[in-house]
Amino acid sequence: MEMLAARLYGKNDLRLEKIPVPEIREGEILLRVKAAAVCGTDLRMLQNGAAGVDENHPLVLCHEFAGVIEKTGGGVDCCEAGQRVCIAPNIGCGICNWCVSGNGHHCKKLTAPGVHMDGGFAEFVRIPAAAVRLGNVTPLADNVSFEAGAANEAFACVYNAFERYRVEPGDTVVIIGAGAIGVMHAKLAKMAGAAKIILNDLSQERLDECAKAEPGVITVRDNLLERVLEETSGAGANVVVTACSAAAAQQAAFSLAALDGRVNFFGGLPKGREMVELDTNIIHYKQLSVTGTTRSSLSQYRQPLRFIERGIVDIDPLVTHKFPLREIQKAFGNAASAVGLKQVVTF
Repeated sequence: MEMLAARLYGKNDLRLEKIPVPEIREGEILLRVKAAAVCGTDLRMLQNGAAGVDENHPLVLCHEFAGVIEKTGGGVDCCEAGQRVCIAPNIGCGICNWCVSGNGHHCKKLTAPGVHMDGGFAEFVRIPAAAVRLGNVTPLADNVSFEAGAANEAFACVYNAFERYRVEPGDTVVIIGAGAIGVMHAKLAKMAGAAKIILNDLSQERLDECAKAEPGVITVRDNLLERVLEETSGAGANVVVTACSAAAAQQAAFSLAALDGRVNFFGGLPKGREMVELDTNIIHYKQLSVTGTTRSSLSQYRQPLRFIERGIVDIDPLVTHKFPLREIQKAFGNAASAVGLKQVVTF
C-alpha cells in the first residue's frame, strides 16, 4: 500500500512522492494525518538543508501534526484505532536526569519526527514505541480542530516561555514579532489579565493579520519605544518578548522594559549571528529578569491544549491558509514570504 508524502532530499529540494505506508511494530502506532503545520524549523531545513538528509537519505518533514489512529501495534493499551490525537514531537530517552525530572525536551538523546525520522507531511506516519510509552500521544477532544491540534506544538513552546516571564493582572506586555508565535504570546497574556498588549513588527500587513486573530492588541510599526513610554506613562513594559530571530529586537528589549521587568528571548538567532552587543547596565539598574526558552515539556504540551478544549483560548484564527499536500510548495512559499500567519496542510 502506498501513500503520498513530501520528502526533503537536500537544500531547496522537496519532492512529492508515492512511498510505502509505514509498517508498525510492537508498541507503535500508525497515525492517519489530518493536519500538518509548517513551522520555522521546516522552512530552515528546506532553505539550508539538514544534517543526514541527502539523495540517499530523504526525510518526510513536519513535527507539528494531528490525526486519527489507524491501527496500533501489539502491547499498546493507552489508545485505540479511531481515536483523535495530536503528537508532542520531542522524544527523550526516558531515563536521564532531564527526562525523569519531566524535562525530556532537554534530553541529550532527543529525537523528533520531521527532524530525525519521517514526520507529518504524509498521509500516514509511524509513531515510535518510545513516544507511545512516554506520553507523547495526546488525546484530542472532539471540540478541538485537527488544525489546532497540529499548531499546539508551537503553542506549547510559547507556554514554556509564558511560565518563565509570568504575566500578572494589569501588566503591560510588549511582543516584538507579529507572526503566529507573537499572537500566541498575546493570547496567553490576555488570558492572564494583561491590561495592555503591544505587538510590534516591520510589516503592517502582518500586524493587521494579528489584530484580526487577537482583537484588542495595540499594533505598532514605527517608534516602538516612544509608543511604549506613552502607553505606560513613561514606566516601560512589565514584560518584553522577542518573538522573532533578530538581534535588533534583543538589543531594544532592555530599553523597553520597566523597573523589575521581565524579558524573554523566545526567538533564537541564526548560526553565525549569535553574538549580540547588549547594555548589561540596563539589566543591573532596572533589576531585570532575563530568560530564554526552547521547546516544551510533555506537561507544557498538554496544558495549552486544555485551554483550547475549555474555550479559554482560541488558536484556530491563526490558521490563515490551508492547502492539500499536493500544494505544499505554496504553503512553504507563504511561510518564506511571511504571508498570513500559520500555513497548514490538511488531508
